[in-house]
Amino acid sequence: MITLIKNAEVYAPKYLGRRDVLLTADKICKISEVVELSGSVEYTEIDATGKILFPGFIDSHVHIAGGGGEGGFNTRTPEIMISDITQGGVTTVIGCLGTDGTTRSMANLLAKAKALEEEGITTFVNTGSYQVPVLTLTGSITDDIVFIDKIIGVGEIAISDHRCSQPSFEEITRIISEARIGGMLSKKAGTVNFHVGDSPRMIDILEQIVENTEIPIKNIIPTHMNRNEFLFEKGIEYAKTGGIIDLTTSSIPRFFEEGEVKCSSALKILIEEGVPVENVTMSSDGQGSLPEFDEQGRVVGISVGKVTSLYKEIQDAILVDKVPVEYAVMTVTSNPAAIYRLRGKGSIIEGFDADIVLVNADTFDIETVISKGRIMVMDKAVTVRGTFE
Repeated sequence: MITLIKNAEVYAPKYLGRRDVLLTADKICKISEVVELSGSVEYTEIDATGKILFPGFIDSHVHIAGGGGEGGFNTRTPEIMISDITQGGVTTVIGCLGTDGTTRSMANLLAKAKALEEEGITTFVNTGSYQVPVLTLTGSITDDIVFIDKIIGVGEIAISDHRCSQPSFEEITRIISEARIGGMLSKKAGTVNFHVGDSPRMIDILEQIVENTEIPIKNIIPTHMNRNEFLFEKGIEYAKTGGIIDLTTSSIPRFFEEGEVKCSSALKILIEEGVPVENVTMSSDGQGSLPEFDEQGRVVGISVGKVTSLYKEIQDAILVDKVPVEYAVMTVTSNPAAIYRLRGKGSIIEGFDADIVLVNADTFDIETVISKGRIMVMDKAVTVRGTFE
């Protein structure tokens, strides 16, 4: 597979200007103002005039094996389809379990990750689910991370939520410690992803761990930090101290009525507040359930998260909230690549994986998606065949 992309405006995510980008097999081979090929070997040429080129997006929180179940068996969400991922420009996902660690298992999650990889994208997973003690494959968090290639961390562990196991300071500290050791031994991230619910306790237990132990703050990743205005304000403080915060893009109108902060607007506020943009990521919570509960904690409605919501918020951040393109794109490319130690991902650099998204320079609509050198979504109007020696 040889693909030559001509005349693209490249954000790596730093703006590089107009460039040609040559992909060979599954890698970025050459980035230059002009790349010329000639000869007799067939290749694909994409005329990207009027297009912007981004690194393939990384969605760090996807329920690839399905989620939900809070309202009974008929509220379990199905496994995700590859097209639901690639249509949103996502070429790398980190899969996780959620509330249901009973009818869903780590074996299911890992099998689905392998299936998606065979279909053309890059996949990783976290071990565990909402519950504590953590449900693992080997019986050990550290062993899961060290010995199972696709497992890079733990999560999502639920805190400050009526569905969580009400874990203690000691239990959460031990989980983070075991994940960190597993990461150190295997050159992986060893992070713990925390689902943060609506409780007024918010991330109190995580802040206590940062203050009272030697565990680095970068190993702790709280998600859903735009869930409500109070949690978002706490997230601003936490990120200013060096913590990583993750914003969730999947939502429903009722959540906004109840105070959820829209991701695109949240990113603008974070930047204005002086939060280092490197400390912010966005993820979709794709294929997870979006349940609505009454005052007794009973499910009264349920929707399904969409991976495509991830880029929609990036698009809105750029076009509506006027966030600089580079900053918006970092939250789904170079930031998660660095935080989760995903080598060869998240940037347009020679030798990195050939994960590419081409968007219209005016509307920012996605037109072409390439994952590991393979065209997954294509605007046929811009693609031709050629030959070179």
